[in-house]
Amino acid sequence: MNALLRTEFRLFLREPLVVFFAVAFPSLLIGILGNVPGFRDPQQGIGGLRVVDLYTTISVTLVLAMLALQFTPAVLANYREKGILRRMSTTPVPPRKLLAAQLVTNLLVALVAVGLVLAVARLFFAVPVPGPGFAVALALTAAALFAIGLVIAALAPSGKAGNAIGTVLFFPVMFFAGLWVPREAMPAILRRIGDFTPLGAGEQALRDATSGAWPHPGQVAVLAAYVVVCGLAAARLFRWE
Repeated sequence: MNALLRTEFRLFLREPLVVFFAVAFPSLLIGILGNVPGFRDPQQGIGGLRVVDLYTTISVTLVLAMLALQFTPAVLANYREKGILRRMSTTPVPPRKLLAAQLVTNLLVALVAVGLVLAVARLFFAVPVPGPGFAVALALTAAALFAIGLVIAALAPSGKAGNAIGTVLFFPVMFFAGLWVPREAMPAILRRIGDFTPLGAGEQALRDATSGAWPHPGQVAVLAAYVVVCGLAAARLFRWE
C-alpha cells in the first residue's frame, strides 16, 4: 500500500496545472481578495460579514471540488480505459488498493491545500481560527464530494469523459457554494435550493465552524445523505474493466 501511495503521489506531482489549481490557487485567491480595498471591511450587503471571511471557506470547498469532481474521476476512468485496473486484478495487489491509494493521495493533498488557505487567511487577514466543528464539517463535505466523484468515475467511459462530466458538475455546485455570488447576497429561493446541494450545505457548515459553532443537524443530514446514496451507487456501478 505504501508503494502505491508513493506512486500515486508522484503521478499527481507530474500534473503541474492540477497542483497549481488544487493546492496553490485557493490560497492565492484569498491573497488577492484580501488585498482588494474594502474586502477586509464588514459589508452590509452580505450580513455585515467581510468578503475575505466568506471566501476563506469558499476556497476550502474549491479545493475539495476540484480534486473530487475533476481530478479523481478522470484518473480512475483513465485507469479503467487503459486496462490498468483489469491487469491489476491478476496480480497480488487487488484493484481496490489502487482505488484506496488514489483517494488517500487526494485527501492528503486536500489537507495540505486547506491548511495553506487557513494559514494565509489567519496570518494575513485575521480570519478567525476554526472551531472543533470545522474538522467534522470538512470530513463530511469531503466524503460527500468524493462519493459523487466515484459515481462519475463509475459511469465515465474514459478519462476525458470523466473530467468533462466532473467539470460540468463543478460549476453549479460551486455556484451554490458562493464562488461567484456569496450565498448571503443570493435571493432566498436560491439559498434554499443551495441548502440541499453538497457545497451549499458544506460551505455553510464550514463557515459556521469558523465562528466556533458545530455543523447544523440539517447540514449534517444533507451531507450524510450524499455520502450514503452516492457511496452505495458508486459501489454498485463501479467497473474494474
